[in-house]
Amino acid sequence: MRINKYIAAAGIASRRKADEMIEAGRVRVNGIVLQTLGYHVKDDDRVEVDGKLIELQKKKVYYLLNKPTGYVTSTFDKEGRPTVIELVPDEIRVFPVGRLDYNSSGLLILTNDGELSNRLMHPSHEFDKKYVVRATGIVTRAEAARLEKGIDIGGFITSPAKVKLIRHDRNSTIAEVTIHEGKNRQVRRMFKAIGHPVEELCRVGLGNLVIGRLAVGQYRKLSPAEVEYLKRV
Repeated sequence: MRINKYIAAAGIASRRKADEMIEAGRVRVNGIVLQTLGYHVKDDDRVEVDGKLIELQKKKVYYLLNKPTGYVTSTFDKEGRPTVIELVPDEIRVFPVGRLDYNSSGLLILTNDGELSNRLMHPSHEFDKKYVVRATGIVTRAEAARLEKGIDIGGFITSPAKVKLIRHDRNSTIAEVTIHEGKNRQVRRMFKAIGHPVEELCRVGLGNLVIGRLAVGQYRKLSPAEVEYLKRV
């Protein structure tokens, strides 16, 4: 098995993150720092990540977390900031699927199923992501229409989005935004492009999955039906 797939199957990180770990010198095989991304793990190999022995995990777990702000969407942070991994049980090592900014909150999936994670993160399997945002100033219907049509966020034209203006406060706007792409900080960049920077951002839906009444900082296990849904998307 290729080393990045092995690390993903062990529930440490996605294949992409595993490649980054290898390049950073964090992976050892039989006591030697691995220097090639294409290494294939043998049955008797001893694989370590950050000095800890890893093994393949047969039991797959799937969590839906309501991520608070102030947490990094990662398994490790070199700056010592709290990570989302600290909010779920640690008896089985999991990793986040996709990302939510440090200052963003809401729905995040964590699992040790590397195959499902890779599938969900592949561009061909993108699905609707719904956010509730608080943007500065009063966003007009005409400005919202620009977001719905697609807007340049710096070298990239977004696909059409769904925008529902929920209410205007004294100097801010609450809106519900649905996109299917996943560019870095995309929703924040979209609102900045129309002159209304985002103050707060919460992801409330991912495909058919919703945050519902799950409290901030809490998690729940995905139901078998929800897992099957993700595998079919």
